[in-house]
Amino acid sequence: MGNRITVPFGSQHVALPEPIKFVFQTENERITSVEVDVGYVHRGIEKACQTKFKYTQVGYVVARVCGLCSISHTLAYVTAVERLMEVEVPKRALYLRLIVGELDRVHSHLLAMGHTAEVAGYENLFMQTFRYRETVMELLELLTGNRVQYDYACIGGVNRDVTPEVAKTLKERMKELKEKCLWIKDVFENDLTLKYRWKGVGIVTKEMAKEFNVVGPPARAAGLETDCRAEFNYLPFDEVGYKMVVRKGGDIYDRNLVRAYEVLNSIEMVENALDSLPQGEIKVPVKGLPDGESFVRVEAPRGELFYYVKGSKKLVLDRVRIRVPTFANIPVMKELFIGMDYSDVPATVISFDPCLSCTAR
Repeated sequence: MGNRITVPFGSQHVALPEPIKFVFQTENERITSVEVDVGYVHRGIEKACQTKFKYTQVGYVVARVCGLCSISHTLAYVTAVERLMEVEVPKRALYLRLIVGELDRVHSHLLAMGHTAEVAGYENLFMQTFRYRETVMELLELLTGNRVQYDYACIGGVNRDVTPEVAKTLKERMKELKEKCLWIKDVFENDLTLKYRWKGVGIVTKEMAKEFNVVGPPARAAGLETDCRAEFNYLPFDEVGYKMVVRKGGDIYDRNLVRAYEVLNSIEMVENALDSLPQGEIKVPVKGLPDGESFVRVEAPRGELFYYVKGSKKLVLDRVRIRVPTFANIPVMKELFIGMDYSDVPATVISFDPCLSCTAR
């Protein structure tokens, strides 16, 4: 019998600035059982959306669910309402939504990659990744007026058009960003230190991904071909060069590479969308009140984001229900830890890019 120790990980930990707690039972530092608690924060956003706010205001409220993927939450909500009310969004607005959404994916993925580099002790790579992420934040501010809470999409379109001058600046800066992200991808793919640290650690098999309903980059890193951008026609991804990134290793190394390659594909899509941006209006007037129910699935940076809305011809909706990707990925994380060395826990958790702001909404 080995030395048995109970090790708490969170709800505050230097490697995980999120309010989630894992309690590990270990034997000679090898994990034998896990308990998970994600109930530290409850902000009541869903309840507020169906009691306090008009349906036209909810899109701005749900953007506050998460700062890193605010456009995903707003986009999911307005798309669900538009389908319920049969609103036809102008093509130009759809392209602008796509541009902001993919830029947001770039900055979110860079943040996740930077955090995994930091946990691995690669401080310089962490700093460089966040430095290049700052370029994306500047582009988002130029396009939407805000660095984080964009408040860009609205029911019927978007709130702000892109001028020819802004479009030109975006194209020029995107070329610079692509070069920087190619360098980051090469480091994450070829650096021997990172390979030795991450390869074969925290492996999610394709069978595990299916069984536990894993979503987002962790699912695609395990060989599971799932991406709402390919499965649902909520934005014109097929017109701007979308490519699904799938790998088979299922470990920390492959989860980072999925994000690295998706960053490059997102940059390509933004460039193509800017080059072929349709002319026309950016918003249409919306009349009437929601009557019935609708749901939508969109691909947030962390994976599938599910929104359900229900209305009965009132200004305030009867129901707003959200299921976020981190909530879907926690069960496989718990299973993954059994038999793992405790020293591999921080890097494994961060490689899933958990967001408890979304989960504890």
